[in-house]
Order: sequence, then C-alpha cells, then structure tokens
Amino acid sequence: MDRFQVVPAAYLLLLRGEGADLELLLQLRGPATTFMAGHWASAAAGHVELGESVQVAAAREAVEELGIAVAPDDVEPLCTMQRTLPGVNDPVEQRVDFFLTTRRWQGEPAVQEPRKAVGLGWFRPSAPPEPMVPHEGYLLGLLADSLRTGRPLPPILTYGF
Repeated sequence: MDRFQVVPAAYLLLLRGEGADLELLLQLRGPATTFMAGHWASAAAGHVELGESVQVAAAREAVEELGIAVAPDDVEPLCTMQRTLPGVNDPVEQRVDFFLTTRRWQGEPAVQEPRKAVGLGWFRPSAPPEPMVPHEGYLLGLLADSLRTGRPLPPILTYGF
C-alpha cells in the first residue's frame, strides 16, 4: 500500500422524543459479529460501498439490519469521527465514521440478522446500556452533554489518537 487509506462507515441513529426525553435505537450485537459481540451499538451501521453516498449507505443499512425504509433525503448529519484502535498500526483500523440521524422511516424496526444482532432497545444518550462499543459510547456521552448544556456537538471528533 503506497498511500494512507481509511474505511468509511455510515451509522444511522433513529431518534424519537425531544430534549431530555430524546431516545435512540440501539442493537445488541450477536455472536456472529466479528467486532464487539455482546456490546450495544447503533441499530443500523455499515461500510459505505464504492459509489454510495453516506446517506444512501445509511438508508441501505436500515433496510438490511432493521427492515425499515428510510429515504436518503430524511437522513441528517450529526458528526464525523476519525478513529483508530490505540496501538494498532493495521491500516484497516483507520476509520472515518459518519454519524447520521433520522426521525422518519416506514415500518417497525426489527432485527433482520439474528446471529449478528440479538436485540433492539430505545435508550437516552445519558443512560446507555452496558457494555457499549467504546467509540459509540464516547459519542453518546458527548451527545448527552450537548443535550444537557445546549452546546452543539462538535462536527468532527477523534477517538483513539
């Protein structure tokens, strides 16, 4: 590999409620996942495929993982996170994660891949379930602080550097 490369991913947070009552849908990762099995994470997330926008990738993941339809135009940006695993020099661990939100979808979210996800639940950012995928738990902590203080979430975050 001659040049530094990153792996982009789209994370779609389904939201309901407002202010202190805001909740987001999370999934409990199942035994067939290759990353953080048994941890809570965004209910719909995955790699951005060649030629896809992050909004289209998020809508595709919503169908694949939750069985719901989300229009790409209903997907809103929340923030971007550049992250890595501390002490790991493997280029595949250099990531850029696009965290997106929506409040509009068609259908009832349900687990579509039962070996990859074993449950869904609505949680407030200030009271996430344990254990959480670490970088997503970090984001939820910042989101909870933003809701509490009224300060905006930073548009770009780093994790693991």
